[in-house]
Amino acid sequence: MLNMEDIMKQAQMFQEKMGRMQEELADKIVTSSVGGGMVTVTVNGRHELLSLAIDKEAIDPDDPAMLQDLIMAAVNDAMTKATETAKTEMGKLTGGLNIPGLSGFGN
Repeated sequence: MLNMEDIMKQAQMFQEKMGRMQEELADKIVTSSVGGGMVTVTVNGRHELLSLAIDKEAIDPDDPAMLQDLIMAAVNDAMTKATETAKTEMGKLTGGLNIPGLSGFGN
């Protein structure tokens, strides 16, 4: 049976592993492209927008709403992918347990 000291050591080791995992996840890069490549965005694991590329064919001065929709779709998709990547990687560390707030990436 584990004593309190062993439990504390295990908790500290888990916390260290989780800290390293969060740092690694922050550096993960996710890209999403919508509209047949008309809008492409890249985000990192911190949910920071790193790049936004808009094909000139997507720019229609008579229909700005279409471009707005494409940008929102691409950003939302990339953010979802970043969150799912974080959940998958954290699941490896936690053995599949979903512990709210543990990942720091929208868990």
